[in-house]
Amino acid sequence: MFSKQTKTPARGPAKIEPLPTPVSTIDSARKAPPKVASLISSDITIEGGITGDGELQIDGVVRGDVRVGRLTVGETGHVEGSVFAEAVEVRGRVVGAITSKQVRLYGTSYIDGDITHEQLAMETGAFFQGRSLKFQRPAQQPAPTPILAAPAEAKPA
Repeated sequence: MFSKQTKTPARGPAKIEPLPTPVSTIDSARKAPPKVASLISSDITIEGGITGDGELQIDGVVRGDVRVGRLTVGETGHVEGSVFAEAVEVRGRVVGAITSKQVRLYGTSYIDGDITHEQLAMETGAFFQGRSLKFQRPAQQPAPTPILAAPAEAKPA
């Protein structure tokens, strides 16, 4: 039960080495927090453009161009200006051009302007007045063939 303890001779001050810092999932989550959509609520009116890389939901009024990564216009949302985004979902009103890879118009949406898109989905009841323009990806052009000049003929003197 009891054991004999022996003393070790003193060797001087002990070196304290720092422990390696483990990379945990909590630390990596703090570095890159999940992106949450910004919200413009129904009682807000913005006069001017909005620019960003993230996601935006508009339930209020924006009078100006909107350039974001992803845009959702809610049923009470209203945009008066051009919209540029990777993906656009509209349940409210947009008066202006929309340029996006993916556009979805819900039954409550009202669009007055051209839509330039790769994919367009429209529910029954959606109002759309304007042109639907599909992105034209540039076709792969074959490499130009070098034009070889014919050898010059010698003229008799």
